[in-house]
Amino acid sequence: MCFLFQGQYEDQYAVSSLRQVLKKACLKAGIKQPITLHWLRHSFATHLLEAGTDICYIPQLLGHSSTKTTEIYTHVSTKHISQIKSPLDNLNI
Repeated sequence: MCFLFQGQYEDQYAVSSLRQVLKKACLKAGIKQPITLHWLRHSFATHLLEAGTDICYIPQLLGHSSTKTTEIYTHVSTKHISQIKSPLDNLNI
């Protein structure tokens, strides 16, 4: 499995360590609003959807057991909705 932040021994970080890494990164970047690990995870999933990643693959990347859990991100990603064409538009009436 691949992790966004690789641990010292090629394993995942403890949650408390990740919080510290995120806090330091935000300070370094000058981000003053509070950022959480959940927010980072939510943004990651939303960006995947907006980049066109099929929602069937995202649960595996996030560790979800079903697409139902992942579907909460679909309400946020509306980038491609305006590009959807109705099949009715292709009718020559």
